[in-house]
Amino acid sequence: MRINLFRIAGTFLVLGLMLSAKVAAASEGFIVESSRDRILDGAKKEGKLRVLIGLDSTQKMVQAFSKKYPFLEVDGQLTTGTDAAQRFVLELKSGMTRDWDIVDVTTDMYGEYLPYLKRFDLVSMANQKVLQIPVGMIDPKNRNIVGMTSSVSVVAYNKSQVPAHQVPDRWEDFLKPQFRGKKFAVDIRPHAHTAMIPLMGLEWVLKYCRGLAAQEPIWLRGQTRALTAMASGDVALHAAINYHSAVRVMRKVPTGDLQYKLIEPVPIRISEPEAVFHEARHPYAALLWLEFVAGTEGQQIIDEHEPLKSSVFGPSSVVEQLVRGKKLSVFDWETFHMKPKWTDAVIQAFGFPKSDKIGKR
Repeated sequence: MRINLFRIAGTFLVLGLMLSAKVAAASEGFIVESSRDRILDGAKKEGKLRVLIGLDSTQKMVQAFSKKYPFLEVDGQLTTGTDAAQRFVLELKSGMTRDWDIVDVTTDMYGEYLPYLKRFDLVSMANQKVLQIPVGMIDPKNRNIVGMTSSVSVVAYNKSQVPAHQVPDRWEDFLKPQFRGKKFAVDIRPHAHTAMIPLMGLEWVLKYCRGLAAQEPIWLRGQTRALTAMASGDVALHAAINYHSAVRVMRKVPTGDLQYKLIEPVPIRISEPEAVFHEARHPYAALLWLEFVAGTEGQQIIDEHEPLKSSVFGPSSVVEQLVRGKKLSVFDWETFHMKPKWTDAVIQAFGFPKSDKIGKR
């Protein structure tokens, strides 16, 4: 038998690196599983999985996941809204919540979830290919949270009221005199504007937001409400709205009047963070879930049913292709902790507006 010494040496080197990573992670309180077979065997013994997440495609995801892992009995529930997240955090702190394996980590209260998440070192397991998760989707500091989607902000408009050539090409164009006086809408919850800060800087964004307020826009709250008003002709132009929300309504409106436009720098937010609950009864099944949702099949389900909200870090995902080659401002893992402070600052720059009433003309 001919022995390949280089292959043997390489195998031992890989095993040594994996062992070193596991030892280092353990010394910091992290858990690293060095074998996918161990994860699969553990999941088979567990036999169940309970997930609480914020994806509209939750049930579609559960069906596809169950088909791939038929040995798991999966219960998936949808949670949405700030009020629900606040209640859940209170339940976490009081010890009332114990039954979940996967939990939705709301970005507005990101830091408050951290003590209640199992300290799996997903970064190491992704780098070692134990789990097939794009490393960019994982919080590099906390190492145990995966951002499953990306929310891209675009300009939306009704082409029957605003011809395409009159739609702003730059964010600053909204400050021009012709757009003054209820000519465009702004959401009073400034997701898009906080996502501009990483690239443009806080002072630039606050000055820009004060300028938007001086234009006397239509103040609205809620993506679906705004887009429905645009489709019906009650609002002609929206200064920054979710791409996936715009596409969802565009698919439902047969006239084709509702359109969108990308403006650079394109604001992007990592969204829908998920993690394993620290008291998970089925942690290995939970790891398989994270891998599945972050993988090709899970991302395709997100693009089909959310829709078009896949992670910008997914290789050749719809969102990655949409913004490829463009200047981006990404509200990412490094800036998550600033969300509450930046949101308050932008709302103050807006002048603490209240939502306007809109209706049929």
